[in-house]
Amino acid sequence: MTEDVTSQMQPLQRQNIRLAATVVLMRDTPQGIEVFMMQRPGGVDFPDLHVFPGGKVDEQDLLEGWVHGCSEAEANRLLGLPAGGLRYWVTAIRECFEECGVLLARRGGRFLALDEPAEVGRFDGYRQALIDGHMTMADLCRQEDLVLAADCLSYFSHWLTPPSVPRRFDTRFFVARMPVMQDTAAHAWETAGEHWIAPGEALAAAESGEWRMISPTLTTLKSLARFSRVDAVFEAVARTAHLPPLTAELAQQGMQPLR
Repeated sequence: MTEDVTSQMQPLQRQNIRLAATVVLMRDTPQGIEVFMMQRPGGVDFPDLHVFPGGKVDEQDLLEGWVHGCSEAEANRLLGLPAGGLRYWVTAIRECFEECGVLLARRGGRFLALDEPAEVGRFDGYRQALIDGHMTMADLCRQEDLVLAADCLSYFSHWLTPPSVPRRFDTRFFVARMPVMQDTAAHAWETAGEHWIAPGEALAAAESGEWRMISPTLTTLKSLARFSRVDAVFEAVARTAHLPPLTAELAQQGMQPLR
C-alpha cells in the first residue's frame, strides 16, 4: 500500500476517539436466532456491561494480503471511507478470536475446524500470544497457512460514542454466523461471563435491570429480534433493511449513517 493511500486512512486515534470493531456471532436454534454475548469485567472499558466481542483497531490489522472474500476497495465502499476500511474486518476477526476463541479463517479453501484437543490447545496458545502482544495475526496466518474469512462478516452498523463520555470509540459493527466446527470460550482476563441467548431474552434481561447495556447493544438486539433465521439477517443486511431509521434520538445516542 502506497504512502499516499496510507495517508488517507483514518488515524487509529484522534483526540479521545479510538477506532474499533465489534462482531455479533449468531446461530440458528429450533427456537430461533441466538447471539453470543459477554459481560465485561471491572477495570476495563465498559465495565460490567453485557456486550458483543470487539475492541480497538491496531496498526497490525492492516493485513490485506491475508484476507479473503473482501477487498480493500470493497471494504472502503461499504464503509464510505477513502482508505483503510479492510482493517475493520481484520480487527473484528482478531477480537473475536482473542475474546471468545472463535477464528473466522480458512485453510486450503476449507473453513477452520477446531474440534480436536491438540488443535484446540495449539490455537489457545496462539490466542494468548496475540493477547500478550507476542504474535500478530499475520504471524498466525503464516504459521498455520490461513486466510482470514472476511466474506463471513457483513457490515451491520456504525456507532460513535457521544461527546459526554471521556473515552470514545468510533465503532463498526459486523454480524457473522458461528462456525459449526468451533466452540466459544470467553477469555478469563477479558470477560466475566458468556452467554448464547435469544435477542428478545437479552432485551428482557436489560429491561428487568439484570443486565446492563448501552444503546449500540440494545439497538442491535432490537434489530435482530425481528428475525427467526440467520440467513434472513444476512438478506436484510444486503438490502440495508436491517436497522431502524436514524432518528434524532438515536443520533444523540451515537448511531451514525452506514456510510
